[in-house]
Amino acid sequence: MRTCLATVCISGSLEEKLDACAAAGLDGVEIFEQDLITSASTPEEIRARAARLGLSLDLYQPFRDLVGLPEPLFEKALGRLGAKLELMDRLGIDTLLVCSTVSPDSVDDDELVASQLRRAGELAAARGKRLAYEALAWGTHVNTYWHSWELVRAADHPAVGVCLDSFHILSKGDDPERIAQIPGEKIFFVQLADAQPLGMEVLPWSRHHRLFPGEGGFELVGFVVALLRAGYTGPLSLEIFNDVFREADPAVTVVDGQRSLRWLQQRVRGALDPSDPLREPLTALPKIEPVQAVDHVEIGTDAPDELGAQLAAVGFTLVGRHRRKDALLFRAGDTRVVITPRHGGGTGIASVAVVVADAGAASERAQALGADRAARPVTPDEAALPGVDAGRWQLFFVDAELARWTREFGDTQDSLAAGAAADAGSDAETAGDGATAVGNGLGSNAGASLVLDHLNLTEERGRFTATVLLLESVLRLVRQDPVDVPSRRGLIRSQVLQSPDAGVRWVLNQVPEALAHRSERFPVHVALSVPDAVAAARSAARAGLRPLPIPENYYEDLAARYGVDAQTLATWRELGVLYDADASGGLLHFYTRTVGGLFLEVLQRVDGYTGYGPADAPVRLAAQAIG
Repeated sequence: MRTCLATVCISGSLEEKLDACAAAGLDGVEIFEQDLITSASTPEEIRARAARLGLSLDLYQPFRDLVGLPEPLFEKALGRLGAKLELMDRLGIDTLLVCSTVSPDSVDDDELVASQLRRAGELAAARGKRLAYEALAWGTHVNTYWHSWELVRAADHPAVGVCLDSFHILSKGDDPERIAQIPGEKIFFVQLADAQPLGMEVLPWSRHHRLFPGEGGFELVGFVVALLRAGYTGPLSLEIFNDVFREADPAVTVVDGQRSLRWLQQRVRGALDPSDPLREPLTALPKIEPVQAVDHVEIGTDAPDELGAQLAAVGFTLVGRHRRKDALLFRAGDTRVVITPRHGGGTGIASVAVVVADAGAASERAQALGADRAARPVTPDEAALPGVDAGRWQLFFVDAELARWTREFGDTQDSLAAGAAADAGSDAETAGDGATAVGNGLGSNAGASLVLDHLNLTEERGRFTATVLLLESVLRLVRQDPVDVPSRRGLIRSQVLQSPDAGVRWVLNQVPEALAHRSERFPVHVALSVPDAVAAARSAARAGLRPLPIPENYYEDLAARYGVDAQTLATWRELGVLYDADASGGLLHFYTRTVGGLFLEVLQRVDGYTGYGPADAPVRLAAQAIG
């Protein structure tokens, strides 16, 4: 289906907004009135610019307080309408959005509204225009989509139809299934928006907190299915009022919006039977199965010796150096980390490679979802891993054919893609050193291989939702409920995404503004699972690892919260081990000190624990801030 975006969604001048929409591959735009009024370009110049960019101008909006008014006020409104219809002639737009009235002078009289819609429709039809009547969720008398449809039906004019906005419908809890009963030709326009439940009045919720489809909690798949069953064939357009989006780089925001529309269409296709003809107008994506394993993590660093020593201390072995590049491969069982030295810039995750059945198809899917192809020069005898840029890092795809990349480091064992993916969610069965007070009698099995448990990356406020949607749509990861974590520099929004069997766990943290450009104050990390965290901490200490120093107050609080015995508490304090528990089980874990902007976490999940230690995160952040 054609995709569209309202210019109010993004920052910049109208000209800049048109350029960004065209670059992202959108088909058309809605012109928001204020954007035109404040533009230095004439309507004719805007029309010509859009044509050069290959964009259709699909809607002019909004026209407020037209119908449901006493006759003298309605006559004045018709005068305004005439002027806007002339303007639309100059822009080459044929549809005007008319909102339900919020004026205190409005009249609660359906017959009057229908009659005035008919008269306004006559005026619009005389100029070859259409009026799309939209029920605002806070409209004085008309505030549901079904009521707006009843009024349009009563008006009975070919130039009068409805505009359906998912926010106005779903924010009120209205059932969208009845949309299928509206004739498709009378649905003149559709606007899409998602949102998280915030427990606030609908007007401020709408004005400041809308999100792109897939970024909130609305059931938009069923909404679009109802549209298709009605016979709607027009564009799917985004109308997002969001303070963050309107401050961010429009090029990033528009790509995120286009991605959301394509991902929504793919999800709608998946909800329909493969033989259902309603699937035909929906844009399809190259299909991949949900990604279930990480092949390797690449870390860029200006402190390779220090980072390599930490990896060795927690159980990694140096495999070798790349035969052409200054890069090192470390392995622990099936877990692989590549260290790429660099001059300056600290330490951080440079790329992540995931295991897929077909690397080419996965790369095509990512590019269809708006990600730019990553450029990594290779020689003819090297594995050319396809991948895409994801902002601060890159995402690569490895299939069985490309698993030979490790041989370039002198490795004789091919990567995960050559065989079964490693079990990244292995439940611990044993723990040592008197952890029975909280660990249910766990023993010791410290010799087992390290397994990649999860990756934790940070993202700036303006890119956070875009990166979440990228991972969800490209890799088919599933979003978990977000968690807010307090830090000394602001509240951190933590979003977990994981594969259906938890083989891939990915945590994204929205960085507070005070830390946006100070990665050393809010580092990323790689979390590794072991069967026995206490034994692993003791082994790492013998290898010379200095764990992150944890405040004494933390251990006193542990004793009070969980009744930990003195011997166990003393062991944990000595080794820098932390503990968390919830209804699913417990978590034993410790952290390395930060190298530049990155640290390692070693953890043991006890009795099926599925969380990430949210109660310990503020303690870790405080300890890192102290150094």
